[in-house]
Amino acid sequence: MSGQVHCMAMRLNLDCNACCRKMRRILLRMKEIESHLIEKQQNRVTVFGRFTPADVAIKIRKKMKRRVEILEIQELIEHVEEIKNNFRVIT
Repeated sequence: MSGQVHCMAMRLNLDCNACCRKMRRILLRMKEIESHLIEKQQNRVTVFGRFTPADVAIKIRKKMKRRVEILEIQELIEHVEEIKNNFRVIT
């Protein structure tokens, strides 16, 4: 598990409600993911947490047996440290 916080958006085919439920179960069982957002209409899944983006995409591809396209990756470690530093100064 990586020490850096990432936010990653992926595109994969979620054509039915069963696929969305399966995706949700997979994401909830992954310990490195802190939160997620599944957008069925746009076939888009966004995950947030401390992980390596390529590893999470590979795990999802293997478990869903579907092609996963990474759309966007944001590294949020600088923002988290700034928030922590501001909190310490205020307290």
